[in-house]
Amino acid sequence: AALYLWHGMLFLSPPADLAEIMDRELALWFRLFLGTAEVAAAVGLILPGLIRVLPKLIPLTAAGLMVVMTCATVLHSQKGETGSAITTAVLFAILAFVGYMRWKIKPIPPRKTI
Repeated sequence: AALYLWHGMLFLSPPADLAEIMDRELALWFRLFLGTAEVAAAVGLILPGLIRVLPKLIPLTAAGLMVVMTCATVLHSQKGETGSAITTAVLFAILAFVGYMRWKIKPIPPRKTI
């Protein structure tokens, strides 16, 4: 979750020299969309478990991010960016582990209401 929060904030407010590079690679609207989605994903991985409201969102968030990491791995592989492709593949594996653990093995129970 911390990595997605950091990367999302980097996409939303990059340093000036990095912004130029990003703007050559991605449309501004797409960069802002990705940044917002990654920040929301970080919140979706952490907040439901902390406050125990709708904790079933954790595996759903992980599953959604697995789709994104699959696309990112393919994209980086096609561009010849092996290091980034490996990183996104490792993130996919971590998300699969988190999603499965929170879905089947050790789900967080919802908060009890009075």
